Amino acid sequence: MIVTIKDVAKKANVAPSTVSRVIANSPRISEKTKKRVREVMEELGYYPNFQARSLAAKSTQSIGVIMPNSAYHAFQNPFFPEVLRGISKNAHANKYGIYLSTGSTEEEIYAEVTSMVQGRRVDGVILLYSRINDKTMKFLQETNFPFTVVGRPDQNEERITFVDNDNIFITKQVTKYLIELGHRHIAFVGGSLDFVVTIDRLNGYKLALNEAGIPFNKDYMVHEEFIKDNGKEALKSLMSLDSPPTALVTQDDLIAYEMISHLGDMNIKVPEDISIVSFNNLMLSEHSKPPLTSVDICIDQLGFEATSCLIEKIEKPDTLPKRITIPTKFIERKSCERRQS
Repeated sequence: MIVTIKDVAKKANVAPSTVSRVIANSPRISEKTKKRVREVMEELGYYPNFQARSLAAKSTQSIGVIMPNSAYHAFQNPFFPEVLRGISKNAHANKYGIYLSTGSTEEEIYAEVTSMVQGRRVDGVILLYSRINDKTMKFLQETNFPFTVVGRPDQNEERITFVDNDNIFITKQVTKYLIELGHRHIAFVGGSLDFVVTIDRLNGYKLALNEAGIPFNKDYMVHEEFIKDNGKEALKSLMSLDSPPTALVTQDDLIAYEMISHLGDMNIKVPEDISIVSFNNLMLSEHSKPPLTSVDICIDQLGFEATSCLIEKIEKPDTLPKRITIPTKFIERKSCERRQS
């Protein structure tokens, strides 16, 4: 037998409208009444039809979370579970559900987002990446649909709400740190130039070199594509240069772990022969061998603040665009050593 709202009201000795207000968590209803109604709902096995309620309210109480590739590949990178932790915490507190994207390619992601928006399956969208010339972001702008971005937008950043670290500044600082340790041959490893975060970090790296009077050497750049194809061979090519690097700035801790492993196979010791600094400060970083010097970018806070901004845009559509900069912390461990002259 299907339990209705009227059955709950009769059993709890309240009006059906009171049950509706309890479901909506209305402040007009006392906590004592809410407790009694919820106990009856549980006793009778009554589950509110939130889909019908959303249609009536023209709201889904759901947030679309869009990853740069399929969930399968994204979750292999600890960044995404961690940023989702921040999103989930905030969404739950504000009674929003989460709708995860499943697209694997840029085209599939675009098709999925357009379907979400046109079908009104979500109230707003969080993009967990910022891609160069991203048509998904352009579509969200053109349709004036509520969205926020984790990362600095490639274009129109003054008109888009986004949450990010100051990637240019922090990469300049970590590169400067290596320079102050006496390193002048410093490579930049990993990251796709399709994404703004890589470009910003590369620019910070170049700024530090320029200020120190060190020429930029394109041979010291190893892109993500080469690492994916064969990380070990890419590193071998780098270390076979006439003047091989004595330090690496890596895009994230996962790439740093891979580099440390390959260097070990090549009998190159970290930090005695080469220093490594990275980003994300994953849980394993302090337990790696050697413990990894890394920048804590406060991943969960990125997600939490992006969700706050999105909910504000959903509930107050006239909210002006804003940039939220999340502070970072440099965690110095044992993967860097002063260069002996």
